Amino acid sequence: MRRVVVTGIGVVSPLGLTLDRFWAALTAGRSGIGPIGSIPTDRLTVKIAAEVRDYDPADHFDPRKVGFLDRFSQFAVVAARAAVADAKIAFSPETAARTATVVGTGVGGLHTLDESFQKLYRDNATRVHPFTIPRLMINAATSQVSMELGLTGPAFSVASACASANHAIGAAFHMVRGGVADLALTGGSEACITVGTMKGWEAMRVMASDTCRPFSKGRGGMVLGEGAACFVFETLDGALARGATPIAEIVGFGMSADAGDITAPDADGAARAIAAALADGGLAPADIDYVNAHGTGTAANDATETVALHRAFGDHARQLCVSSSKSMFGHALGAAGALELAATCLALRDGVIPPTANYREPDPACDLDYVPNEARTRPIRTAISNSFAFGGLNAVLALQRVEA
Repeated sequence: MRRVVVTGIGVVSPLGLTLDRFWAALTAGRSGIGPIGSIPTDRLTVKIAAEVRDYDPADHFDPRKVGFLDRFSQFAVVAARAAVADAKIAFSPETAARTATVVGTGVGGLHTLDESFQKLYRDNATRVHPFTIPRLMINAATSQVSMELGLTGPAFSVASACASANHAIGAAFHMVRGGVADLALTGGSEACITVGTMKGWEAMRVMASDTCRPFSKGRGGMVLGEGAACFVFETLDGALARGATPIAEIVGFGMSADAGDITAPDADGAARAIAAALADGGLAPADIDYVNAHGTGTAANDATETVALHRAFGDHARQLCVSSSKSMFGHALGAAGALELAATCLALRDGVIPPTANYREPDPACDLDYVPNEARTRPIRTAISNSFAFGGLNAVLALQRVEA
């Protein structure tokens, strides 16, 4: 099987619109969570989120094109452009035909849907935007990315709630490793901060009112986020042949289904996905140095993930460094795994573990090393990134540092 490396990363995030700003904020423990400014909050109980701020579509798109793209597709295209620029790659017609495009999203064009419903049910309009369907469909981001970059190889979208990005990325990894494609443009995108979405999450009673405190005693819940991250995957041989510098190597991908509850997490299912990722990568539990946790900040998720790590790693669980990036950029649903993979790749590259921000005091139910509040500098050879979704759909990526 072919070795698969990451040669380009692009992000659009609540921590910044460039990879450098994103990483600087993560390693400083600086949060992108704050009062909501993009939508009216008078009807909301929860008035905080992790928004992509200072983003203007006019800075990235011709005004005539903006009408074709929902916010989540815009984010995907901007992140994809940045990933390709970071990889310093140009697609010939032959290369484009051998490049897969796989993008995950949890809910698609919610801004378009929300605006359409307001026109219909509040304003009593008789028609909606003519591109309503092309804007809101789940595959819109994948299609827009493929058209933007002229990628004519296999292309599809993945929707599995909070695991969407990891499932998309894992599928792309397997395609490149197995020879179905020579390269892949993959990742996840979400733009879900609308009044309707916020009210839906409020109804579940899992939202924090102050900030996100994963694994900390007294944590109040998750904070909704948005954004995108995209990656260029290619074979190690291909990357070296064209003089590219690999950022990290993807070595394994594991999946499982809880087949239990539609919302409650299950430690056995999560542990099986972790074990599957290790097995796929030919790794032993003791090989792993760092875990970028799913770490939503809810009481149930964080305690369950801790149990899963104990089950998957045994005694080695006590040696792991575990941190939740959602403490800083919130829970971006279908884009969460992509943003977290970006953080994990950079942690491997630089030997810096981003912290779990906003941590106050230990919870007896969460008894591992969560790298509280301050980044930690240490060599990291191998890591995993966890995504565990509503519906019991689990996806874990394993990756390692590329040695010179």
